[in-house]
Amino acid sequence: MAEDDTPTLWEWAGGTEAFRRLMDAFYDRVEQDDLLGPVFHGQVSEAHRAHVTLWWAEVFGGPALYTEQHGGYPEMLRHHIDLGISDEQRFRFATLMSRAADDAGMPADPEFRAALVGYLEWGTRLAVANSQPGAAPVTDAPVPRWGWGVAPPWTG
Repeated sequence: MAEDDTPTLWEWAGGTEAFRRLMDAFYDRVEQDDLLGPVFHGQVSEAHRAHVTLWWAEVFGGPALYTEQHGGYPEMLRHHIDLGISDEQRFRFATLMSRAADDAGMPADPEFRAALVGYLEWGTRLAVANSQPGAAPVTDAPVPRWGWGVAPPWTG
């Protein structure tokens, strides 16, 4: 737990196992989606699901396994360069992820969901910008560490 005994978002959600459920629920939806499915050639591999699980776990306050095992932010960025992600794809990604959070049984409290949606909005908009042909993204940044923001968990 954090120094002030406020759990990280990762802890609150249930750890890496919860984020794996989220990724499986999300990619199961993606594979059936007419807009995002083709981006992944209709099927999302086990390796991709596992890698993205580690990314999300790290972002939400879990161990830095994505950084240690897969190269951190520069490697995640590399996968998005020149994809040309559209605004419509960005919105669909965020929508499917929000629905997948329900499917996966992620915490439904407003504080957690606000943090989740905050990251989705920030991350997907950054992905759109970084994925455009000719973009010049920052290439050597740390993995973001997302927190509760203005609404910590309600424990009353």
